[in-house]
Amino acid sequence: MTTTTSPRALEHPARDQIRLEVVLHALADPVRLRIVRDMAREGAELSCSYFDLPVTKSTTTHHFRVLRESGVIRQVYRGTAKLNALRADDLDALFPGLLDAVLAAAGAQAGRDDEGGYGGAGGAA
Repeated sequence: MTTTTSPRALEHPARDQIRLEVVLHALADPVRLRIVRDMAREGAELSCSYFDLPVTKSTTTHHFRVLRESGVIRQVYRGTAKLNALRADDLDALFPGLLDAVLAAAGAQAGRDDEGGYGGAGGAA
């Protein structure tokens, strides 16, 4: 028997469907990288409202969708809140060390930006 998918159930790629090029594309955007850095730092599920991003609400929704559809994050509804969790275990199993390397590089870049270096979009991370 098939069941109707709930409109509140969000689709995510299975681990074996996650593609490196799609993950890299998702992480290449400064706003999405900032979201991922915040999630990695907090190490817990975070609601969308946790993030104070320099973009409109509709653009924020787009960024979360790209991260979810790429397999970087998992989103679930709990009551009225949409919670976001980093799929670090899946990413580490598929691409060992990638997430750690990207986060370390982003942190180093942010440190350089804070020291008066390039303050463009990459400084948002």
